[in-house]
Amino acid sequence: MSIWTELSGIDYRHAYVETGDLTTRALQAGPEDGEHVVFLHGTTGHLEAFVRNIPAYVERGYRCHAIDMLGHGYTGKPDHPAEIPAYVDHLIAYLDAVGAQRAHLVGESLGGWVGSWLASEHPDRVASLQLLCMGGTKVNPEVMERLKTSTRAAVLTDDVSATRKRLELLWANWDEELGEELTQVRYEIYHHPDFQANVDNLLALQEVERRERNLLRPDRMARIKAPTLVVWGNKNPFGAVPEAEAITAAIPGARLEIFNECGHWPQHEKAEVYNPLSLAFLDEATR
Repeated sequence: MSIWTELSGIDYRHAYVETGDLTTRALQAGPEDGEHVVFLHGTTGHLEAFVRNIPAYVERGYRCHAIDMLGHGYTGKPDHPAEIPAYVDHLIAYLDAVGAQRAHLVGESLGGWVGSWLASEHPDRVASLQLLCMGGTKVNPEVMERLKTSTRAAVLTDDVSATRKRLELLWANWDEELGEELTQVRYEIYHHPDFQANVDNLLALQEVERRERNLLRPDRMARIKAPTLVVWGNKNPFGAVPEAEAITAAIPGARLEIFNECGHWPQHEKAEVYNPLSLAFLDEATR
């Protein structure tokens, strides 16, 4: 099994899209006339986080886009600390470039933070939201330090085991086969010179003062009008279930699903549970 054989039954394109001053790496699949779904990964992640989900969406007729977000993966890397409004501007630039006036957003961790911010600022651009172990609602110095330390170790040393340890943080139960391949993909990304030069910019939101001014506060979440599904792992190492409950309570009409024996990547670790749940939610959101 390979993360890329997950896509073997669909027609997809590995694309580089001009988005303003940057080039954005994207995986695109599904009918051109389908409703747009954009998948957004977490901090220092990359689009491969969603290869286990895209085929199910394509089969249902959605036009899918998994992107490397601003400064991440093989997308262009501005030389300044990345804050949420800049991520939102980049996402809007991508939507404009592909002709998506409105899109369903599926955001894991940082991706959910960015998607929620966009939904609060530009409700006309967001058809629905799925927030998978979303970050950005709290300042937890212990968690932030763990993320900074583990990421820098993976990026700035040549030992592949440091990259593996960074990925293992995301899973409740490590999948040896898929996990090892993802480790190799992430190792290559992390050890590209441009990524290594940019890593502190990507970790900027793990600094207390900068995170404070970018927080998703309840008043902002209350402005979200899009149908919203919150998905959480009961063993999420970056936030316990009460955090998910608070997010759900803050967003009008939001629904919460807790996955047992699951960490920070519910869409990957529990794809067989997540995919039908997600598609049923989209069916309701598009009625």
